[in-house]
Amino acid sequence: MDWSVLLWVLAVLLVAAGIAGLLLPVLPGAPLLFAGLVCAAWAEDFAYVGAGWLAVLGVLAALTYPVDLAAGAVGARRFGASGRAVVGAALGALVGLFFGLPGILLGPFIGAVLAELSQRRDLRQAGRSGLGATLGLVLGVATKLALAFAMLGIFAFARFMGSAG
Repeated sequence: MDWSVLLWVLAVLLVAAGIAGLLLPVLPGAPLLFAGLVCAAWAEDFAYVGAGWLAVLGVLAALTYPVDLAAGAVGARRFGASGRAVVGAALGALVGLFFGLPGILLGPFIGAVLAELSQRRDLRQAGRSGLGATLGLVLGVATKLALAFAMLGIFAFARFMGSAG
């Protein structure tokens, strides 16, 4: 059996799961994407994408976490949301997954608003906080996707234009 074919299949599955994981909070997107790229490099015995390039990709994968947290915090704080609202938005996003597209769009907002209302804030402030927390989550997802596509672009560059590094 040719192991490179198996590694390529695994690489494609991991990259697809990684990209899905950047959108869905139930999967560790960046680690899966990185693992897929490592498998792709391994399938070719690291002839084109070596340790140097993989280190760069690993740093980008690791950056998705602090960047995501920072984006969420900035969006929430900009609109006066509490830390509880950010947690509520994240839980709302998770629950929203079970309700399709409307749940994905409304879940973070509803979660943040309910969290703010549990702190005895008025409905207007809770609505602002919900909007801020939701925008923060959206900004975080957009930033994670940008990093993921940068990782894919760097991998493609190294594979087709560069040399193993």
